Amino acid sequence: MKAVFLNCSLKSSEEESNTDVFMKDVQAHYEKLGVESEIIRLADYYIAFGVEEDMEDGDEWPEILELVKDADILIIGTPLWLGEKSSIATQAIERLYGSSSVTNDKGQAIFYNKVGGAVITGNEDGAKHAASSLLYGLSHIGFVIPPNVDAYWVGEAGPGPSYGETGGNDFSKSAIQRLAYNTYHLANMLKENPIPAEGNTL
Repeated sequence: MKAVFLNCSLKSSEEESNTDVFMKDVQAHYEKLGVESEIIRLADYYIAFGVEEDMEDGDEWPEILELVKDADILIIGTPLWLGEKSSIATQAIERLYGSSSVTNDKGQAIFYNKVGGAVITGNEDGAKHAASSLLYGLSHIGFVIPPNVDAYWVGEAGPGPSYGETGGNDFSKSAIQRLAYNTYHLANMLKENPIPAEGNTL
C-alpha cells in the first residue's frame, strides 16, 4: 500500500517546515503498518496555475499527479495563514480538480477508491475551517474520506513555539494516530471491495 503526502508549506525544502514534521509523525504510524509513503514539498516544484491536467511547458504538476494516481492514500498538509489553508494547498486542489473528468478502466473518476486526509499546523485559529475545505475538495473529486482524518496542531495565538519545537500534545498525537489507522483501514477495505461502477460512471 502506498501513501503520498503533499506538503503545501510556502517554504522550500531549504527551510524547516512544521507541516513536514507533523507529516513525519503520521509516517511513523504508516511504517508500522507496512505502508510505503513519500512526502512531496510542492514549493520545490514549478506548478502552473489553472484547472487543466496539462498546462504549459515546464509545468511539473504532471509528475506529481502520477504519484497521486499510483497511491492508495493522499494526505494534504498545510500551514495556516490568516485562518486559511495556504495558497499552495488551494493550487493543489485546483490541479487535482483538473483531472476529475479523467476516468479509470471502469469509467469512474480516477480518484475513486483512493482515501484522503488532511493535516494542519499553525499558531492561529482556522484548523477545522482549513480541514473542511480540503476534505470537501477531495471528496468532491472522488476520494473517500474516513472519520477523524483532520489531524491538526495549533499553538497559542501570535508568535510562539511551533509544532516542530513542541512535538505536539496528547490531542494532536491521538489525532495523528486516528488519521493514520483510519486511512489505512479504509484503503484496505477498498482494495478488497472497491466501489462498484454502477451508478457513478462519468
